[in-house]
Amino acid sequence: MLLVVVAAGVWVHLAGRQDGPPDTRARQYKEFDACLLTGDKGIAEGTRAASAWQGMQRASSETRARINYVPVTGAQSVTNTRPFLNSLMQRQCGVLIAVGAPQARVAQEAAAQHPEVRFVLVDGASTAGTGKAGNVTVAQPDESLPGVVADVIGRAVDASGQ
Repeated sequence: MLLVVVAAGVWVHLAGRQDGPPDTRARQYKEFDACLLTGDKGIAEGTRAASAWQGMQRASSETRARINYVPVTGAQSVTNTRPFLNSLMQRQCGVLIAVGAPQARVAQEAAAQHPEVRFVLVDGASTAGTGKAGNVTVAQPDESLPGVVADVIGRAVDASGQ
């Protein structure tokens, strides 16, 4: 009985091997990452982050940029948000979209230190003075958000030469 199980395991292993070229239907991404920093609800339907994510998906489809998101877990505060933003900055995101008041505030602070990264801030509050840096776009949490996000990512990918 044991021999049959071992033989079946070897067969399954060998049957799963892929010799030859990779599947040409697999999507080939560019070396460009766009990252989304959200509140604890992530990209759940009906959230502002879900709308931003739609724009990111569209941009990825058009440009082949890789996209990902990180929800801030725990307290929804500036202090708790910083380590999450820092983890995204270590991934070398070319575009960072921050949705939510603490996320946008921390991203605004980081924009001055990372001029090579494009930032999109979405907090729905008064954003007077936050769009002055050349690498910051302030987006409103309305029906135009997916288009704004897709446009910023598309321009950043083009500018990167990828």
